[in-house]
Amino acid sequence: MEIEITEKEQGMVLRDFLRREMGFSRAALTMLKQKETGLMLNGVRVTVRAVLHANDRLCIDLEDAKIHENEALVPVDLPVSVIYEDSAILVVNKPAGMPTHPTHGHYMDTLANAVAYQYQQKGCPFVFRAANRLDRDTSGIVVIARHKIAAAHLAKQMSERKVNKFYTAILEGTLQKNKEEGLIQNYIRRAEPSIMIRINAFEGKASEYAETRYRCLRKNEHFSVVEAQPLTGRTHQLRVHFSGMGFPICGDTLYGHASEKIGRQALHAGRICFRHPLNNQMLEFCADLPDDMQQIIKQMQ
Repeated sequence: MEIEITEKEQGMVLRDFLRREMGFSRAALTMLKQKETGLMLNGVRVTVRAVLHANDRLCIDLEDAKIHENEALVPVDLPVSVIYEDSAILVVNKPAGMPTHPTHGHYMDTLANAVAYQYQQKGCPFVFRAANRLDRDTSGIVVIARHKIAAAHLAKQMSERKVNKFYTAILEGTLQKNKEEGLIQNYIRRAEPSIMIRINAFEGKASEYAETRYRCLRKNEHFSVVEAQPLTGRTHQLRVHFSGMGFPICGDTLYGHASEKIGRQALHAGRICFRHPLNNQMLEFCADLPDDMQQIIKQMQ
């Protein structure tokens, strides 16, 4: 990352510039100080006590080193479509049936394995830092931070609800006229003793507030296609919310029932908007509906 110092930063101590202007954490500064090329000012390695002057060229080496890699993450040649990539972020379109992170029983078939393989082929060290997570059978956009600084900025945007995520879902049943759009507001908690299943709940112990905005795009006598925007990020939020309305997502065997139309829940993360973690530019990325969901919608016409 290269930055040209302006008159505004004239006389600032590098530490203050990195903390106040760039939003670097103490942990990030420690990482940079330990790297030979972590902080370079006009081609010379400097400490965080260096004083900045207008027209200085500051180079920050944010790339992961080999020692940062997780040795347990095995690179595997799996299909994954890259939507966008730069030095700070990687945006991919995750296929249905692929877990995001390695978990029990899934150590070689995840998005993390697939992306690790791509970077291995490039000869680049890689640490998997997904800014958002999708269920195994949900397809669509996953944003991956390329380094700790990007990860911290994206996490902050997530916590402040400044990342806008839009999903397409195909629901079982026909939404009534008065339910074609709305805002679902309630609480979600784990259904004891299950560690996976969530249920709609009132405010109380172990419950988390959940909020979803949605609108109907198309419907017939069997299905309703909706665009859904989760305003909070609870586990299985959309699946639980629509099931609670009486319109479970088509093919969702956990909160509804199996469907001959599709072999997974018909849910796709199709659009995401957020600010770039380094230059603050507003970004928007889209991923087309996969074939299995498109086929259902075509049959509705």
